[in-house]
Amino acid sequence: MIFNTPIFFAFFIIFLFFYGFVFLRQTPKVYFTLVASLVFYGAWNYNFIPLLVGSAIADYFIAQAIGASSDKRARKGLVTLSIAINLGILGLFKYADFVLVSVADFLTLFNYQASLPALEWILPVGISFYTFQSLSYTIDVYRGDMKPRKGLVEFTAALSFFPQLVAGPILRARQILPQMHAIKVPQWEQVKHGFLLITVGLMKKTTADLLAGPAQLAFDAEQSVSLIETWTGVLAFAGQIYGDFSGYSDMAIGLALLLGFQIPLNFRVPYFALSPVDFWRRWHISLSTWLRDYLYISLGGNRNNRYRNVMLTMLLGGLWHGAAWTFLAWGVFHGIIISVTHYLAGLPKFASFVENKSKGIVIIKWAMTFYLVLLGWVLFRAPDLSSAWLMLIEMHGLSAPLPESGNVALLIFGLAILALLLMHLLDYFVLNHSEKLKKKAWLFWSLLVIGQGLCLLVGEPSNEFIYFQF
Repeated sequence: MIFNTPIFFAFFIIFLFFYGFVFLRQTPKVYFTLVASLVFYGAWNYNFIPLLVGSAIADYFIAQAIGASSDKRARKGLVTLSIAINLGILGLFKYADFVLVSVADFLTLFNYQASLPALEWILPVGISFYTFQSLSYTIDVYRGDMKPRKGLVEFTAALSFFPQLVAGPILRARQILPQMHAIKVPQWEQVKHGFLLITVGLMKKTTADLLAGPAQLAFDAEQSVSLIETWTGVLAFAGQIYGDFSGYSDMAIGLALLLGFQIPLNFRVPYFALSPVDFWRRWHISLSTWLRDYLYISLGGNRNNRYRNVMLTMLLGGLWHGAAWTFLAWGVFHGIIISVTHYLAGLPKFASFVENKSKGIVIIKWAMTFYLVLLGWVLFRAPDLSSAWLMLIEMHGLSAPLPESGNVALLIFGLAILALLLMHLLDYFVLNHSEKLKKKAWLFWSLLVIGQGLCLLVGEPSNEFIYFQF
């Protein structure tokens, strides 16, 4: 089920009725949440429900065993088992065919034609999210950051919690398990903020869908397009992926608020970042902090071979998004620009530039960062590395003469920039001014109705979210 469809609306209304008026006690409410979450997940493909439940059962009992053991070697073996199970499942479903194809391509370099069978397994939706979420629980118990929680049903309900199940944010066990153990009645302020986030998320998703056309024209065109259309496509995809993913996150957080759950923010106006490091403090925060806490710090963090650790972390971050060389290149690219940022920040000559907060310098920092992020999105969106390289060349006018662009192309270019600004203004408003609006009830509810009405008029409610494929 997709959030912006009538079937989900019907599902959620029915769920909300039973959740709020029938199952009033803690235990029935948890069981009902679990069943509803599995129904939600099974509506996509019920065959993968055992995989989700199996992951929960395995990590629940492994965490219990880790907590009950005082033997360091046994505890390390148990957490290693959890890592092997979760990454093994992820590897089989997501990366097996990529590895087989890559090996076959490598062997052709030595004139050896290998015929390796492809598994061609369907990728379970949300598998990258819930495996990382489940894995963080056993690692936290192993590190002593939290004690194992009693209650298999509670843990499974938390892992499969439907608002954020298929595209995040990635929740830590210590964030969601205490809330699932003692479900609270949502306060009226939470409900209002939840409706606001759902509306803003829907508006961003609708805008993202409108940007899909210009992005597709530039990235999937069979022949060269004009310089303006190339830049329009890159800007459109930057807006598309941001509006699509942050829109989902907003709706997930909003839906959770209506049920009495607090889910952390996943985006903080990322295209206003002033450095690549700052960008990753604002973009997909739940993944960037997960990689920092469970990989970067484990590798040694800033203490031991910082640049190697950054590169490995971002390499995994790229690979997390998908089994393709373009995602690996995207991760490597971000690893490089983050490492260069750290290196330059440590040089005395750049210290004053880094700390300078004058308007002119801030604009330069923003422009440089946004430009680098756009280059990265070319690697992320292109169908292959050769196409990405060609597009990067065309962006800078270094290829053969490109077709001329007309007034329509210029108009679409302007609209793409306007859409990017609109989505960030929505985020900025929610972060900084929503409390004032919520105090004016008539204006607050009127704007929500108008916003959702516009989305229904111009949106396409059957479009899936981009991050479902990750």
